[in-house]
Amino acid sequence: MSEEVKNQATNKQETLTPAQIKQKRKNEIIRVIKFVLFSASAGIIQFASCTLLFEVAKLEYVWAYIISVVLSVLWNFTFNRKFTFKSANNIPIAMLKVAAFYLVFTPLSALWSWALEDLCGWNEYLVLAPTMIINMVTEYLYCTYFVFKNSMNTNKLGQKEKEELEKMGLTQNIENAEEEIVTEEANENDETNA
Repeated sequence: MSEEVKNQATNKQETLTPAQIKQKRKNEIIRVIKFVLFSASAGIIQFASCTLLFEVAKLEYVWAYIISVVLSVLWNFTFNRKFTFKSANNIPIAMLKVAAFYLVFTPLSALWSWALEDLCGWNEYLVLAPTMIINMVTEYLYCTYFVFKNSMNTNKLGQKEKEELEKMGLTQNIENAEEEIVTEEANENDETNA
């Protein structure tokens, strides 16, 4: 890409008002909080189902863990796609991307869980809690920068958020224009009085 084309693209980018920047930061903080809360609810599902499958159904811990991860992922994906990332993207493609994450994460976490429990003698639940925290952090980054990167705020909730940001910018621009007019009038009055 030539330097001229890059400059034209940069000049066409919309500059945000201070109010819009503040609101975008607030929206990002809310996004993280929602993700943590939905992940916590998925964690409860994972922990409860893993415990039931391991303690009551007497499945081997590895199988109880894998089944509980699948249940929590389905729960977490559904709510985070709609409410956290506000994405209207192709659900099967997004789910395949999340499945790809878990095709790597689940065997790795099952492996380190097995190693810590069976080889090192750690309690299953002392392994599960940090594993769930690692899962939450890495999944948030993966979803933010890969799964929903180009489709955030594309569903109805997201469009509403975008419209509110645009209105803030228009309001700020009107206020700035009014301030400029008042300042110009004051300067003109000072010049005529001098």
